[in-house]
Amino acid sequence: MPIYTYRTLKADGGEGEIFEVEQPIGSPSLTVHPQTGEKVERIYDVPNLTSQYTPGKEKSLSDLARVKRAGFEVFEKDKISGKYFRK
Repeated sequence: MPIYTYRTLKADGGEGEIFEVEQPIGSPSLTVHPQTGEKVERIYDVPNLTSQYTPGKEKSLSDLARVKRAGFEVFEKDKISGKYFRK
């Protein structure tokens, strides 16, 4: 689940505490602080993306020799019978 950042709004219009909440993507944004009941606004920020698992760094599963060296067996599905056979 993504983590969203919120800021409490003070009665004088000033900015208050900044906090983070883990919420499902489809849930509506919070309007009040879950613990104190103060009004809040959502802070839209740049997403935190890691490049560790991007396609450029990902090792391809189509390299069958590498997959077999890792100890896995490779099976191929017969298009006619629907059964799997070792490759």
